[in-house]
Amino acid sequence: MDPTLVLKICTLLLAALAIAKFPVGRIARFLKAGKYAKCVGVGAPVYLFIVLEYLTAEVLELTGNAARDNKKNRIVPWHIQLAVRNDEELNRLLCGFHFPN
Repeated sequence: MDPTLVLKICTLLLAALAIAKFPVGRIARFLKAGKYAKCVGVGAPVYLFIVLEYLTAEVLELTGNAARDNKKNRIVPWHIQLAVRNDEELNRLLCGFHFPN
């Protein structure tokens, strides 16, 4: 069996198993169109998808906790800022980001 075909099948299976909230095909297209590298491997968009999904889940969990601590049912940008600034690793990642009001 062709190795590229096996990689494509694995990519599709990983995307299907992960219940994609971010479209892996679109991420692959943007990576190729962005000219970040001469060639983009088959696993790169899947890996980027996993990283994006993890960061989204982490920020959403911390933000929900911040909103609940303030006795609010709705998440507003201030809750996101509060959650990010109280977490050491996310604060380092988003140190130069300005949250809108």
